[in-house]
Amino acid sequence: MSDEKVYMLANLKINDKETYHIYEKGFFPILKKYGGEFVTYDDSVETFEGSTPLEGRAVIFSFPSPEKAREWFNDPEYQELSIHRRAAAELKNLSMIKSLPARK
Repeated sequence: MSDEKVYMLANLKINDKETYHIYEKGFFPILKKYGGEFVTYDDSVETFEGSTPLEGRAVIFSFPSPEKAREWFNDPEYQELSIHRRAAAELKNLSMIKSLPARK
C-alpha cells in the first residue's frame, strides 16, 4: 500500500438542499472510517482563467493513500449514501489529486 497522501476535489451543483443534507450527515463518519480528512468547501469559487470554470460547490478532502480513497468510494455504505447526493445534486466531477513526490 502506498503512503502517498491524496486530495479529492468534488465539484457539484446542489439542487435540493434538504436531500443533500441527508448525504452530508452520513458523509463524515464514512470519510473518517478510511482515514479521510475534510479540508474545506466553497459555494462561490472564483475562477480566474480557463474554459471550464467550477460551478456551484467545490469540496476538498484528503486520504492517507490512493488505496484508501478507492476503498472509501467503493464502500457499499458510501455507495448507498451517495444515492442522496445523486438525487440532490449534479456532480460535475470527483477527482483524486496526488501529493507532490518526495524530493531527492
